[in-house]
Amino acid sequence: MHNLVIDIGNTKSKISVFIEKELLYYQAVQEPEIQFVQDLISEFNINHSIVSNVADTHPALTNLLREKTNYIEFSTSKNTGILNHYKTAATLGLDRWANVIAAHQLFPGQNCFIIDAGTCITYDLLNGKGEYFGGSISPGINMRFSALNHYTGRLPMVAWNAEADIPEGRDTNSAIQSGVLQGVINEIQGFIAIENNKNIELQVLITGGDAGFLWKQLKNSIFAPQIIHDPYLVLKGLNEVIAFEYV
Repeated sequence: MHNLVIDIGNTKSKISVFIEKELLYYQAVQEPEIQFVQDLISEFNINHSIVSNVADTHPALTNLLREKTNYIEFSTSKNTGILNHYKTAATLGLDRWANVIAAHQLFPGQNCFIIDAGTCITYDLLNGKGEYFGGSISPGINMRFSALNHYTGRLPMVAWNAEADIPEGRDTNSAIQSGVLQGVINEIQGFIAIENNKNIELQVLITGGDAGFLWKQLKNSIFAPQIIHDPYLVLKGLNEVIAFEYV
């Protein structure tokens, strides 16, 4: 069974193909072009497809997938056995819910703390009983840099290099870089510490566009042994919905 999994986010779209639960193909693009998707369907002989879309603005893609595959439109109403206690399920981010579904499948019966570092940084706990109550949302790294520039008269818009270390603040640019980047690291470590005090044998999963940089900074922390960096967590959660619906 070949599954086409598409996650249309705020800044990029992630397209993947799974054979059952094994990731065969992955590509990040700006927009999921119809011909490109149609070629993937033919190349991999796609049986099932699922789309998570933050904007709901791709009717041509939806029509193609409905015509050529067994199509699932992902929403927070899709559930693989999690007890969802979130009070406003209709407003729960689709990426957050897909992450929770993935954690539930990958680490059954275990307390999981999921950090998704993208446009925003989200923190979500799935406990060992399969219960989800919610979490926290804070500004992402790029949003923090933009906010300092937008809401002040003289602070510049500062670029940052995900491959470089966090600099010392010896001028205005490096001071902004140091403050934003070290602030994010401190925030993440603080959240992990809080959850460790509440939950035994906590598994921490970090994903999202900025997760590679954050994992690099956290590898020498006291929390490193319990952290797993998984860049495909949302996609795995979406694929798990297909498995739940059709297997």
